[in-house]
Amino acid sequence: MSKEKILVVDDEKNIVELVKFNLEKEGYEVICAYDGFEALNLVKKEKPDLVILDIMLPGQGGLEVCRTIRKDTKIPIIMATAKGEEIDKILGLELGADDYLTKPFSPRELIARVKAILRRTSTKVEEKDELNFDDLNINVLKHMVNLKGKEVELKPKEFELLKILATNAGKVYTRDFLLEQLWGYDYLGDTRTVDVHMRRLRQKIEADPANPKYLKTIHGIGYKFQFEEKE
Repeated sequence: MSKEKILVVDDEKNIVELVKFNLEKEGYEVICAYDGFEALNLVKKEKPDLVILDIMLPGQGGLEVCRTIRKDTKIPIIMATAKGEEIDKILGLELGADDYLTKPFSPRELIARVKAILRRTSTKVEEKDELNFDDLNINVLKHMVNLKGKEVELKPKEFELLKILATNAGKVYTRDFLLEQLWGYDYLGDTRTVDVHMRRLRQKIEADPANPKYLKTIHGIGYKFQFEEKE
């Protein structure tokens, strides 16, 4: 079995070496980049299983790197932020980052978050590049949704919520599971965050949001994507 490959991106070489040492000790293969342009080149060339990405990078910043990676791939991203940069954490998560670490972080916390992210992504079912349900088309690779031939503008978390449910049509997911998948296991918000995103998503893709065709509420449990193919 090949080692899982992790790309570490930070302009501070001592931090890169420390992270590299601890990850290799856990059995991961580690590649390193010290600026945004080098990081994007390595993502294309090496196709890592996970990216640990510092926000403050010379040249192309971490948020822009995150946005570019997420346009083309589903590689999980952990953003590293300095203490107190709350707005950067929020922006990173909205741009598609899967989790974040606040500097200075301990090796133990680093390894725990890496293992949690890789465990979640490795257990996901293989995704199709495109999903079609009557008048609804979801292009997973391009992060695009079309309804009756017209593009629907979705925010990153709205798209991810729709993708999880539609990829596993008919399967019921709890609010807690969706919260962890989309915002990370240590997110300080509550499950109402999922409800808010679901309400916005229904307003964008359902003809009658109060009586949804696709996005069904399973009372007391969570949500599922319902679709019955016509014979």
